[in-house]
Amino acid sequence: MAGTNEQRAGLLSGFGAYGLWGLVPLFWPLLKPSGAIEILAHRMVWSLAVVGIALLALRRWAWIGELVRQPKKLGLIAVAAAVITVNWGLYIWSVNNGHVVEASLGYFINPLVTIAMGVLLLGERLRPVQWVAVGTGVAAVLVLAIGYGRPPWISLTLAFSFATYGLVKKKVNMGGLESLSAETAVLFVPALGYLLWLGAQGDATFVSGGAGHAALLAATGVVTAAPLVLFGAAAIRVPLSTLGLLQYLAPVFQFGLGILYFHEAMPPERWAGFALVWLALTLLTWDAFRTARRTRTRAAQLAASAQPPSQRPPHQLPADGSSPPYAARGQ
Repeated sequence: MAGTNEQRAGLLSGFGAYGLWGLVPLFWPLLKPSGAIEILAHRMVWSLAVVGIALLALRRWAWIGELVRQPKKLGLIAVAAAVITVNWGLYIWSVNNGHVVEASLGYFINPLVTIAMGVLLLGERLRPVQWVAVGTGVAAVLVLAIGYGRPPWISLTLAFSFATYGLVKKKVNMGGLESLSAETAVLFVPALGYLLWLGAQGDATFVSGGAGHAALLAATGVVTAAPLVLFGAAAIRVPLSTLGLLQYLAPVFQFGLGILYFHEAMPPERWAGFALVWLALTLLTWDAFRTARRTRTRAAQLAASAQPPSQRPPHQLPADGSSPPYAARGQ
């Protein structure tokens, strides 16, 4: 029962994280005229403030001493902080420079990259349908590269950076709030230093933009911390393959916003590439549901066969009341 509750909590956390990420393109344009790097630095600084308040309220400090005594885990935290910085910065730049659709493609590709990493780095085995899905995803990238006249580098960078982040979070195996606190602590000093330097140059918009703009920049802490805490909680409770399925939610919202709200162009070759990606994701989803159904059926059969004969349902007992033959017990 405890394992079921943990998995349910992980799924709910994953839905919350990806739902919020799917809507965040509506927020970044509000921060103009701030540049992507300035917004990124504010994300780092204010995120630490938000998680610090949360830790203070919950009185969860014991993990800090344990973490300091584990250099390997500290190193993984630093790696996670580095890759999420790349992901954050590129995503903000993409949204504010008219590349919402290409950014959404990165998160459509992300599940395929996550599954590939599971195979290459964790020794997970793919079923035939999963191999077909990954191959279809590769074909989609080639089609899009031809259509763009260049590799879709925004999409690929976002996909690989976030897949790496998820893998590292799984290896760190810390709670969502704790791991985010450690990551933002690593990022805080360089981010604050950049903002102070920007202010000294007279280029900071935090003060010159007025109180409303300053409040929006400060809100980046909440916008950043909330989904990452939820994602961290999901990453340690559900398999990487399940995270890959949950990740569909965010790019669907982002793609819809890019087309309907930001009115970005979708030439035929881009539709063709996206169609191949969606085909790959459909295959993965169908295979996941089929496998889950088979697993549940098999588990029910094993549970029934493990019961003493006297406790089995009447239809499982022979007419004379004796124990069923070996083959009938599904063993």
